[in-house]
Amino acid sequence: MTEKLGSKRNAPSRELDTFPNPNPERDYHIRIDSPEFTCLCPKTGQPDFAEIKLDYVPDQLCVELKSLKLYYWSFRNEGHFHEAVTNQIADDLIRVLHPRYLKITAIFNVRGGIYTTVEVEYHKDRP
Repeated sequence: MTEKLGSKRNAPSRELDTFPNPNPERDYHIRIDSPEFTCLCPKTGQPDFAEIKLDYVPDQLCVELKSLKLYYWSFRNEGHFHEAVTNQIADDLIRVLHPRYLKITAIFNVRGGIYTTVEVEYHKDRP
């Protein structure tokens, strides 16, 4: 059975699904690259394109990839400054996953001759 385009299972969503970490006794990194992130410039309304690199050490939960894809997609028609959207993504993932470590690197494409990279890092054992 195929899913219809725009069906609830394929629609943008801020809901992040998780599954149990299969090896919670061990520290290991999960790295996910998403080269097609888009949002809008809040000043001009023009699209901003970025590669989002997620690196995290799970504790009890891992993020489910399809929900992460739909989560990123939910920003497509919204205006966000690069710094704000990167921090929002980090905050949402930290809230859902409670990881031991998380780093988000957002590499935005050139706009007006300027490249922007925003990095947010979180360590569970630090305030």
